[in-house]
Amino acid sequence: MPEKRVAKKAAAAKPKNDMQKDVAKLRSLAHDLSNSLEAIIQASYLLGQARLEGESKRWAELLQSSSEEAAKINREIRKRLRAMSGE
Repeated sequence: MPEKRVAKKAAAAKPKNDMQKDVAKLRSLAHDLSNSLEAIIQASYLLGQARLEGESKRWAELLQSSSEEAAKINREIRKRLRAMSGE
């Protein structure tokens, strides 16, 4: 009978370990995404400093708002992943 309990605990631990590995991988990907987004946000900022007009200005504004929204979403993903990993 005790052997069955040990087997059940081992089986229950495996999915938790798999989930922890998945969370760790997702955190790593979110970190890499943050780095990429930072470059886009900086480029967007610099573009916003230029004296653009018309269609170019509209595209620069779209780039800036979209990159800011992507960064916000990425922060929320990272926050939830931290909570899942117990930090």
